[in-house]
Amino acid sequence: MPDLSKAEKEVLLRKHEMTLKLRNEFIKQSTNPYRHALGEGGYVFDTGLARHQAMTVSHYEHFRPTGHAFRWGFGLVILPIVLYGWAMKAERSCRETKYRNGEVAYKDRNFKFI
Repeated sequence: MPDLSKAEKEVLLRKHEMTLKLRNEFIKQSTNPYRHALGEGGYVFDTGLARHQAMTVSHYEHFRPTGHAFRWGFGLVILPIVLYGWAMKAERSCRETKYRNGEVAYKDRNFKFI
């Protein structure tokens, strides 16, 4: 940490203090023996986790199609399928051409009954 500026060190120390504070609060709440008597059950309600779950449920309701989203979808779904189909067709047509021209003997073919 010697190469960090004073402001960066202060930010890191504040983050560390907040982490310790939240950790201690979680330990305090999770080890409270009277939680079941309060009717809250045996878990600690985490607002951050609740916000994340609410966001994942309503993500599709707030989705806006953009060029970036289109590129991601095209690159991850459509493009691999098209490239795989093109490679398979090219390889099969090349193999079929060799079969029809007599370059491959019948005994050397992989699929003899087609």
